Amino acid sequence: MSTSPTPQFEIPNEMRAVAERSVEQGKAAFQQLAQAAQEAFSTLEEQLTASQVGSLDIGKKAISFAERNVLSAFEFAQKIVHTKDIQELVQMQTEFVQSQMQVLSEQVKDLGEIVSKAGTDSKKTSKTGGLSS
Repeated sequence: MSTSPTPQFEIPNEMRAVAERSVEQGKAAFQQLAQAAQEAFSTLEEQLTASQVGSLDIGKKAISFAERNVLSAFEFAQKIVHTKDIQELVQMQTEFVQSQMQVLSEQVKDLGEIVSKAGTDSKKTSKTGGLSS
């Protein structure tokens, strides 16, 4: 009989290595996609009028948040690969969810502030006839 109340994961090291490589490859592919999106935003920004830049700022911030959240998920996945038992997995999952809820709350607040500022800037621009100083 086993004296441990929590069973150990019996995952071969080779399988863990494959999972870890898969996570790394996914992370690298996502980082390339995020870089391409940032470059596209930079190119687009050069072509916008002052009143349109506020909308672009919102999009850039949302992309930044998405990138941060996805990278956090990849980091979490890498930790899971090395988990030894169910109890450790549950603890890690709980901490990850709590952390992400706090991060998402902060992101919503930041995005709200940017949207509010963009709306204010847009009103100022329309009152001045679209001319910026």
